[in-house]
Amino acid sequence: MIIRSLAIFSRRLNQLSGALAMLLIAYLLCHILLEIVLRLFGTSTYVLDEFVGYAIATITFLGLGYSLERNGLIKVNILSDRIPEKYHWVLDTFISLASFTMFFWVSCYWYINVSRSFKRNITSESIAETPLWIPEGMVLVGLSLLCLTLFVRILTLVSTRQVPRIEINK
Repeated sequence: MIIRSLAIFSRRLNQLSGALAMLLIAYLLCHILLEIVLRLFGTSTYVLDEFVGYAIATITFLGLGYSLERNGLIKVNILSDRIPEKYHWVLDTFISLASFTMFFWVSCYWYINVSRSFKRNITSESIAETPLWIPEGMVLVGLSLLCLTLFVRILTLVSTRQVPRIEINK
């Protein structure tokens, strides 16, 4: 029951992050089109490169958990094709555990970086002077969601002893 509730919570968070990533793609399109029009008139927003970079980093990391949950990440089946299907969950658990460990470690160090940027009020060197903890924080949110998704995946694999099937509509 707890694992199922955690899985539903994780799925909802990933749906929200996926929706935010889609909105950021729309923002990218609008900002680029605005920049094109402004340059036709000899002016600019002067922050296109900076904001597009922040948006792409945010989209990338917010989309990781969403993609993992839907088996949208690239998966190489060299090992799983060579073992019986009833043991695929063991391999998947090991890979998920290794991935969780690595991304949790990265998240811990990224949190230190975000905290430092916030405490020192570090801003970008552009005309916008964006507080760097904002885009860095969005990357941290994406990393945290990925860790949560991997954790739920590990719990599901161990409790059911089978690789979860995709349930996109739930």
